[in-house]
Amino acid sequence: MNFPKNLAVKLEIRKQNKSLRILPQPNDLIDFASNDYIGLSKSEVIFNETHQLFLDRNIKSNGATGSRLLSGNHSLYTETEHKIAQFHQSETALLFNSGYDANVGFFGTVPQKGDLILYDELCHASIRDGIQLSIAKAYKFKHNDFEDLELLIQRNPNTLIYIVTESVFSMDGDCPNMEELIAVSEKYNCYLVVDEAHALGVFGEKGEGLIQSLKLQDKVFARIMTFGKGLGCHGAVVLGSNELQSYLVNFARSFIYTTGLSPHSVATILMGYHHLETDKNAIESLRENIVFFNQVKIMLYLNPLFVRSKSAIQSVIIPGNEKVKSIASLLQQNGFDVKAILSPTVPEGQERLRFCLHSFNSKEEITKVLTLLSSFVF
Repeated sequence: MNFPKNLAVKLEIRKQNKSLRILPQPNDLIDFASNDYIGLSKSEVIFNETHQLFLDRNIKSNGATGSRLLSGNHSLYTETEHKIAQFHQSETALLFNSGYDANVGFFGTVPQKGDLILYDELCHASIRDGIQLSIAKAYKFKHNDFEDLELLIQRNPNTLIYIVTESVFSMDGDCPNMEELIAVSEKYNCYLVVDEAHALGVFGEKGEGLIQSLKLQDKVFARIMTFGKGLGCHGAVVLGSNELQSYLVNFARSFIYTTGLSPHSVATILMGYHHLETDKNAIESLRENIVFFNQVKIMLYLNPLFVRSKSAIQSVIIPGNEKVKSIASLLQQNGFDVKAILSPTVPEGQERLRFCLHSFNSKEEITKVLTLLSSFVF
């Protein structure tokens, strides 16, 4: 059967723009690309503890068998959600199969007709996809610009408003001023929703996230945590009130109409949270590496090229898909897995190399990769 011509044209345009995506092959390069910030995805301790939990409880199930509202709400769900809620000082925690499912389920369901969603222009695609499913109106505000946000609020008096942002932005690695944002939210009685995907395991004494590290958790309507990054596994959770949990269970389609996570997936999440509580070494090592990375890029005069960030994501702007791909290839040839982020994933002219820092990166590796970068861009 012939491939549809209109789809072939779209692929050809991607090829011409040097932006065609292909699946990368596994490699043994030094990792500056993954979201495994504190190395939990390869933790033998968590692997063994999860296995031992199954042995101790005689659990031999490979799957959930159905949606959570039918047959899939196995006992590990209740235990894990209670643990997560306690850890994050939240009334409740509701597990979703992925961060994408959580965002689509929340934003496609919670805001109602007549409500208004105001979201940061750099919010993740999963948030934007959820907003597109919503029957509420939505407008974006300039990135981390709360004067622009306030103007939009003032233009919509007597409206129930949801303000949406991320605590760490995935492409820039920067953070909003949460105290200022909460002041705006409270001034106009808005509902604040924060995606903390790239903050879990990075900010806070135990990796609780940026909101909790600032002791602002009671000021936020909902927090969305995903586990494929700092926790090194899979799944996500929406943190909020008992009423919010009940609402999502009843109306979030990405929760209702999908098979639940397997017992093994939920047990891995549970053991990941136990690890955050008991071992702070990896989190401290990551913070040291973030500070060191920023020091070296200043020493090598690279700082003006980077987006300002104190998180594990450090992005250097190198305009042009072809140019940024070329420099990424040179770094990879020298043994470092650094990925190019191309337009249209980021706006044209904002193409970049995205360095993801980890607890397990050495100071020598950081120095060498930045020294190589300097030699390629200057």
